Amino acid sequence: MTAGWHIGVIGGTGLYDADVLEDAQQIEVKSSFGEPSGPITTGRIGDVRFTFLARHGAGHRLSPSAVNYRANIDVLKRCGVTDILSISAIGSLREDFAPGGFVVVDQMIDRTLNRERSFFGEGLVAHVSLADPTCPRLSALVGDAASQVGAPVHRGGCYVAIEGPQFSTRAESHMYRAWGADVIGMTALPEARLAREAELPYALLAMVTDYDCWRESGEVVNVEDVLDVMRDNAGKARATLSVLARLLPSERRASPIDTALDGAIVTVPGMHDPAVVARLDAIAGRVLG
Repeated sequence: MTAGWHIGVIGGTGLYDADVLEDAQQIEVKSSFGEPSGPITTGRIGDVRFTFLARHGAGHRLSPSAVNYRANIDVLKRCGVTDILSISAIGSLREDFAPGGFVVVDQMIDRTLNRERSFFGEGLVAHVSLADPTCPRLSALVGDAASQVGAPVHRGGCYVAIEGPQFSTRAESHMYRAWGADVIGMTALPEARLAREAELPYALLAMVTDYDCWRESGEVVNVEDVLDVMRDNAGKARATLSVLARLLPSERRASPIDTALDGAIVTVPGMHDPAVVARLDAIAGRVLG
């Protein structure tokens, strides 16, 4: 077995077809933050343990705003994952990021409005660093894996997360481009924020499904076209996971993200709310226990 690695994958149900995951089993995992999107599926790809969670639930029943991101990260932490790979669809804000390609995201802008963004708060306050919201080590390995399966891969890109569920207006699309955003989506935040609080290195392999509406020529974003590209890319995404399992080093060396909560909790120990501490048993048990 590849020692130390346990990759949590957040994406669509098609990513863990029977021909990809060995010894697969589906289990229910309870979270102290409410209901996750659904059960998790765990198994092996080669010598590496992978645990999958469908972000939008079975049959894509949850909108981006309705996903319980805290519960999803919490259950993955409870399953013992060491790192998280998010696979999601995005729109392109750059001409050279064409539909059908992949982007290994390294920066993010948060334009979400109505989502729980932290595990911490009243009764226990913490501030983690999020200067670099993705893990460079895992991102590099994922980029290498995607390249080996023949997918066009852009290494690095700024993702702007919008609330949705509507796509952006033309004025918004132009504004995001002026800000320096390269791609646009609805789910990477607060997901990446929460992964950092859970001390889980996070990488985002984003599938370009369309050009956002900033282009003067061409069709506007169409859900049917987006789904067609997603179906075409699903096989490459699954193949990327198989290659990733082979590329992971035989030993997982410690990451600085593994200890992201060191020094982050500012509430003095005597003032910790016991109920909040109990709820954070998986997320912050290392520093609170």
